[in-house]
Order: sequence, then C-alpha cells, then structure tokens
Amino acid sequence: MSLVTQFGLPVYHFATGPYRRSQLQALQASGQAPLSVLFYHRVADSHPNPWTISVADFKRQILWLKQHCELVSLSEIQKRMREGGSHRPAVSITFDDGYAENNEHAIPFLLEQQVPTTYFVTFGNVQQQTAFDHDRQAGCPAMPNTLTQIHAMSEAGIEIGSHTRTHCDVAALKNAAQIYDEVIVAGEQLQQAIGKRIRYFAFPTGMPENMSRAAVTLAKRHGLDGICSAFGAYNFPGDDAFHVRRIHGDPMMARLKNWISYDPRKRRIGRAFEFAERAVTEQQVHELMDLLAPSTS
Repeated sequence: MSLVTQFGLPVYHFATGPYRRSQLQALQASGQAPLSVLFYHRVADSHPNPWTISVADFKRQILWLKQHCELVSLSEIQKRMREGGSHRPAVSITFDDGYAENNEHAIPFLLEQQVPTTYFVTFGNVQQQTAFDHDRQAGCPAMPNTLTQIHAMSEAGIEIGSHTRTHCDVAALKNAAQIYDEVIVAGEQLQQAIGKRIRYFAFPTGMPENMSRAAVTLAKRHGLDGICSAFGAYNFPGDDAFHVRRIHGDPMMARLKNWISYDPRKRRIGRAFEFAERAVTEQQVHELMDLLAPSTS
C-alpha cells in the first residue's frame, strides 16, 4: 500500500465527513439509504494477498458494521430494493470461491455474532479438492472447502450460493451449453450435495465485462432468485432486485468506512449498467432451455 493511500484515505474520511453525513441523512429521510453487499474471499493470517484479509481485521470490520449498520440477509437487501423504505444503511455479507481456512475463524465468528451470510462456492474446486488457478499462479497453497464443510455451513444457517464450476469468465464462454453447465448444472450439483435449494449465483470477477446478458437470462429463466456482480456499487430501492451489486470487503478499514458510511463517488458506479455482449446470444440460451427444460417458464 502506498503512503499516499495509507495516509490520504483517513484524511479524506475525516475531511469529507460532514458533507457525507448530510448526504446520507437526506437519503435516509427519503427512504433511499444505500444497501451495500460486501464480498470477501479468504480470511487468514498466512500468505497475504489482494483477496485475503487478516482474522483481526475481518473481526474488527464486522463489529464496526454491527455498530453502524443493519446487517441483513441477501434476500432482505432484495426486498428493500423492491419495496423501498430504506431508512438506515444496511449491509449483507457474502464470500466468493470457498476457502477451507474460512471455517477456522470467519464462519464461526459470523455464526457467533448472528450475522446473515451468503457463501458462494466454486463447485469444481470443492468437489475435486484442487486449488484455485489464481492461487496456484500466485504461489499460494490455499485449499478450497470440502463438501462436508459446505454442508455443515448450510445446516448452521449459512446461505450457500453458486460461483460456477471452474471460476471461469462467463461472458467469454463460446456456446450456450457451456454457460448452462457453469451457471445452472454446477449449481444443481451443489444443491444436491447440500440438500438445500441454491437461490443465488455470483459471477467470478464480477465486472461488467465478465457478465453476459445471456447468462443472466438463463439464471432468470431457470428460477434463481438473483445474481451478484462485484464491481463496487451500491444498491438502492427501485433498482432491479435480480441484480445485486457488491463492494469488495477491503482490508483497509478507512476505505471500508468511506464506502459504508456513504461515498458520493461510489453512488455513480453502476447506475447505467450494461451487460457484456460477446460470444452467446439470448436467443441461443432460449433455444437451449427449450431443448433441456421445455417445461421451464
């Protein structure tokens, strides 16, 4: 982390505090308080990297969030997007990928604190017990959860979601059958493994260029409750509740405080969102669904 970032962010947070508080108060009064969904990956003290947060920093963030926000489920975020009436900042906690180390500290702590959590699983890595490609490339030996751990989390009240089979760039897939396997079949197999319905799908990387309209159409038509992106935007009442925007659970506390206590710069992100249109058309997805599941509406 650069010195400019290390010292500049706390200064920005302090200097803009009065303005941001006044803006947030106005949003709360009109029922438009931001609905934030944070995503984490790996909570651990070994092999620090951009997708890892230390155990102490993670716990500090959760306790700060409990004090300053409502911590709610992903479905409650969607409900407030549909129905309005958001009078206090609300935050939902999610995880991507599925790291075994999360069961050592993060998940027990969230359960102890009674924090609603959604845990998105890359089914192929969990099923085959192989490290994620991005970890192998970074020389990080972190291993994924086991299916036994995922099942135990589900039984304890953690919402399990799907994160593809191979952690692929969904928008780059070359045909509808590949999309169907990554977005739908992997989730169905995960559902069978834990014995509970998979309601949500999160796009790996989750930037606009990684999300195709064809994949979203497939998820809707198959009956999923929602999809999640990860490009750092708030959700507001009146937004499309099927698409939940998420913000990275940044290890730097000052940056997280800026975002959660309302940052006008972030409000502009994602308001005019367009999905990538690359390899596969919506028509191809409809044709595939007609072939594989003709009774689906």
